[in-house]
Amino acid sequence: MTNNRNIKKEIDVKLHDEVLRDALGRFVDQYSDARLKAYANVDSIEDLRDSLKEMKQETVAHIEEIADEFEASVKQKGGQFYRAKDGDAVKKYLLKICQENNVQRIVKSKSMASEEIHLNKFLIDNGLHVKETDLGEWMLSVAGQRPSHMIMPAIHLNRQQCADFFSQELQEKVPDDIDFMIHKAREVLRDEFLQADMGLTGANFGIAENGAIGLVTNEGNARLTTTLPRIHVILIGYEKLIPKIEDAAKILRLLPRNGTCQRMTSYMTMVAGPTPVIRKVNGNWIEEDRQVHVILLDNGRLKSAHDPKFKEVYQCVRCASCLNVCPIWTLVGGHVYGHIYSGGIGVILTGLLNSMEDFNKISELCIGCRKCVSICPGKINIPDLIEELRAQNVKNNGLSLPLKVVVQDILANRKIFHTLLRIASIGQKPVQTGNVIRHLPMFFAKLTNGRSLPAIADEPLRDRVSKLLKKNPPAPVKRVAFFSGCNIDFVFPKTGQSVIRVLQDLNMEVVFPEQQNCCGKPVLGMGDRETAKNIAKNNVIVFEEAVVDVILCACPTCAETWHKTYLELFADDQEWADRVRKITAKVYEFTSFVAEAYEKADRLIKTKGSKKVTYHDSCHMNRGLGIFQQPRQLLNAAVDYELVEMKNCDKCCGMAGAFGMKYSEISLPILKEKIENIKASGADTIAVACPACMMQIQGGLDQQAPEIKIKHIADIIAEHLE
Repeated sequence: MTNNRNIKKEIDVKLHDEVLRDALGRFVDQYSDARLKAYANVDSIEDLRDSLKEMKQETVAHIEEIADEFEASVKQKGGQFYRAKDGDAVKKYLLKICQENNVQRIVKSKSMASEEIHLNKFLIDNGLHVKETDLGEWMLSVAGQRPSHMIMPAIHLNRQQCADFFSQELQEKVPDDIDFMIHKAREVLRDEFLQADMGLTGANFGIAENGAIGLVTNEGNARLTTTLPRIHVILIGYEKLIPKIEDAAKILRLLPRNGTCQRMTSYMTMVAGPTPVIRKVNGNWIEEDRQVHVILLDNGRLKSAHDPKFKEVYQCVRCASCLNVCPIWTLVGGHVYGHIYSGGIGVILTGLLNSMEDFNKISELCIGCRKCVSICPGKINIPDLIEELRAQNVKNNGLSLPLKVVVQDILANRKIFHTLLRIASIGQKPVQTGNVIRHLPMFFAKLTNGRSLPAIADEPLRDRVSKLLKKNPPAPVKRVAFFSGCNIDFVFPKTGQSVIRVLQDLNMEVVFPEQQNCCGKPVLGMGDRETAKNIAKNNVIVFEEAVVDVILCACPTCAETWHKTYLELFADDQEWADRVRKITAKVYEFTSFVAEAYEKADRLIKTKGSKKVTYHDSCHMNRGLGIFQQPRQLLNAAVDYELVEMKNCDKCCGMAGAFGMKYSEISLPILKEKIENIKASGADTIAVACPACMMQIQGGLDQQAPEIKIKHIADIIAEHLE
């Protein structure tokens, strides 16, 4: 990457690239159903994923031993083996092979690692003829572009563009007929295979017990690359190694289904050791053994293998399914990520294999929706690893001065933070309409193009609770502390009132510790864990002092932060870990807590009302907390409502905290799709269980579908309570 990249400008270009948007849009619409169809004959997808994950975890725990066994097996079969510390070592070794064997022409197939170290340019600069033989890679090399997807490198192009690149390469007019272009490619590339001195491939896996590599392809060019030239060079990273041949089945049952929605690709090629090759020397045909060279590339991989967090990247099989479901990648494609690997996993690999400077430029191109985690064959927790890299970067280099002020002097200081919010509620008056801000002046105007922004309430929840808590029942069955979170406290205090009313109706005493602060999630998102720990300690102390049976959150982000992140923050501090574990055991998310209480009271009776309501699954709720059924149970039991499901109910709304503001150009198209799906459901009301989603969707409805109302589930339940 270059240090002077204008990523915002690059994003804008991609968002206005109609060919890209059309190609990715059609692919994404078809992918999920096609993937599930490919798994139709599988009893349990989760069992397959668990099996792969366990195998990969066991492998990375013994990576040096596996590598040693792989090397010994390759040599025993007659191959040559070289361990390369980095890209420069690969280039030096490969050039030596070429010079010693008078190699002039090279054909390549299936090697992202060669892209990673910019190998093609090096070889060409040293006078070698290099030809990509994967059809997509070939066209991109002609176009001077990089792959935008790990297994479908030219997915961003249409057939007209492909025909132009064919015409450019062949210096003749080529029609945009797909069958014709494929036939033409075969004609041209067959000559390349026949004339090549060396075939260079990557590998989908390398098997330690027998030294074989596996190549999973649909074009067949990898077989020609490995069998026709007199020299075969395999460039493989440590993460591709597996112990036994039976482990290959664990990859092969997942990789094609997740990557290309096939039960099996057209070609599954295994290569193990040299085989005879016939070639012409001084006018005579001779038979000799093909040279096989295996280059095992480190380039930061071994460091990751020994990191307790980042060893998880070894569970990646490079299927790119995480890209296929990523809301950001599916809008802007892969090139804006700037390096070789794109999507969320690409952000991580860029930081680990390239540089943290490049990681910083793209680390925010992850919306944290966790859709990738739900589909990844190796169950890699991609958003958490990105957050971990941010935290390590902040630990080593600190925050920028503006962020430091925001995080450490404002968000971490409850009094200052809340005072500024109160001031903002007054300062917003000139641009406020009701409970939203529809138009902003000057360069802020783009933030309200297609979306209104939430207004800060005149009176926050904390100023209302003393009156509300007077209605607590005289003989409560439980004492519940309400952790409101910033949004309910200062933006949606009426929802906070509804939460309290629902709990009181369940004969529970509600308390509201006024010293509570932000849960710390925004601070964690910026990578400042020390400040987040201070915020967490304050909240733990405050709620310990409240002496309650339950701590209730009506924001799933807050609930997940308490349940998961607080425990992680204090994992190395036994005293605080014990305190946090004890207090977080009392934390519940609102809908799951109320649904359980209603079920015990026989109040989850399905009704059918005149108002149609649809439901949007918050990312943190559904994929973070695993809460899916309970909100629907409450809506089905709500008086006067009938629940109707909408398309892509669990797809991110595009908010993601500060992301929705900083990258509004990406957030707004995601929101627009959500609004269209809400409208198509025919619902009068959209229900949510997350105040952040409520902010985003409310803003979109206000400008795009004002006839549709948005309500937190707590508000819907409270409507008919006395």
